[in-house]
Amino acid sequence: MEKPEFHIFNTMTKQKELFNPKIKGKVGMYVCGVTAYDLSHIGHARAYVAFDVLYRYLTHLEYDVNYVRNFTDVDDKIIRKANELEEDPLLLSSRFCDEFRVDMAALQCLPPTQEPRVSDHMNQIKDMITQIIDNGCAYVAEGDVYFSVDKFPDYGRLSGRKLEDNRAGERVAVDPKKRNPADFALWKSAKPGEPSWDSPWGPGRPGWHIECSAMSAHYLGHSFDIHGGGMDLIFPHHENELAQSCAACSESNVSYWMHNGFVTENNEKMSKSLGNFFTIREITQLYHPLALRFFLMYTHYRSPVNYSASLLESASDQVFYIYQTLHDCAEALPPSQGGNLKERIIPDAQECIKKFCTVVQTSMADDLHTNVVLSALSEPLKAINGNLTKVKGKKQQQLVIVQSLIALKKEVENVLNILGLLPSSTYSEVLQQLKDKALKRAGFTEEQVSQQIEERALARKNKEYERSDEIRKKLSDIGIALMDEPKGTIWRPCVPLEHQQHVADSTQVEQA
Repeated sequence: MEKPEFHIFNTMTKQKELFNPKIKGKVGMYVCGVTAYDLSHIGHARAYVAFDVLYRYLTHLEYDVNYVRNFTDVDDKIIRKANELEEDPLLLSSRFCDEFRVDMAALQCLPPTQEPRVSDHMNQIKDMITQIIDNGCAYVAEGDVYFSVDKFPDYGRLSGRKLEDNRAGERVAVDPKKRNPADFALWKSAKPGEPSWDSPWGPGRPGWHIECSAMSAHYLGHSFDIHGGGMDLIFPHHENELAQSCAACSESNVSYWMHNGFVTENNEKMSKSLGNFFTIREITQLYHPLALRFFLMYTHYRSPVNYSASLLESASDQVFYIYQTLHDCAEALPPSQGGNLKERIIPDAQECIKKFCTVVQTSMADDLHTNVVLSALSEPLKAINGNLTKVKGKKQQQLVIVQSLIALKKEVENVLNILGLLPSSTYSEVLQQLKDKALKRAGFTEEQVSQQIEERALARKNKEYERSDEIRKKLSDIGIALMDEPKGTIWRPCVPLEHQQHVADSTQVEQA
């Protein structure tokens, strides 16, 4: 199939644009990473899942992607936390960098090509600051170095803010040494009890913004394709990055600025500073990481995601259905899965695959509408389940049905791989993991469920149907659905009663 034209929304121009990399077949992409001083929350998960999808999709389009995502390991918050714990700031930050990688691996985010740390790039940072000073866009004040926004007429063009509207500081208080309250620090002079590095302006450490300009230039050059991050970074971080990068090198240019929406709770941004956040670990103790990934991708990356346990329950239920269907399909297929698929697929399956591929291609190429793709999965999964009931039919029909199942399964798995939702373990293993999480949420054990199944079987044997229904409903209410099959009763997770109405309401809102 011909490579589709890929359009992405550019924050700079406030419109969707055709993606056209600077070098044919290659993409340079820089995404701002975490400030590593604590466990990451699901707002971070939202950002890095979104850009992981972009990375995977660009790779799917056969681009050679140089994906750079930094770690901020020198920062006021890190120093403050380290002082509280009486720990070396760099060691504390290194520990949380490792914890971040664990979370990203659980969410199946691919490792970036490069993961630079601020502490390893002091020379590049100092060289860029020197260049900005030499170009007349920064000044030294008692060991500090400030960027002069008055010297950069285009300041504000990314965020659309006028200079007089800009807040003077975001992470630090206004410094009386500034010529303009909107000026921002490129270098901070050393203070007692803080890590510092030698520089032409005296010992100190970098300001927050300069690190990304220096590291992106070092790994991608002054001109590259994509710069990404959360919407909260548009101002001041990315606005300041843009200004200082251009001030250091007149040829500095980013083709596309991309920003993901917030995770909200009760329509308020979720963040550590507001104290209304959940860490990724807190969520994945109760929900499978792939359920969290599915939940985050079920909203378009530029729209806000409103966090709720009900929607996580729904996401968990949907990923269980996906993997159960693929597991059942794999179990039904013979060991040898060869054959000419195009000639031996039943027309309905062929049409289903064609429609599904069209939706996937169109939706992903239109600024990564993963939500549309995830909704579209229902059709091929329904087709798989429909054909599974026929696979034991007449022998002359069996081969064409098997080939149809192979083709449908292949297309679903290809798309799951692009989305980062294809499990790294077997379907049996991931289904058991999903069941274990459901039991934990319900406060039940496997043995207790088995006991309830036995009690229900006895009640049915004794024709105590009211008691039988009572057991089934009690389990369903807490997220455990009983399924009566020829070989006996089994169970699978389901959305608990308390969450069902909320999920239905949310679905109606989305459809509206």
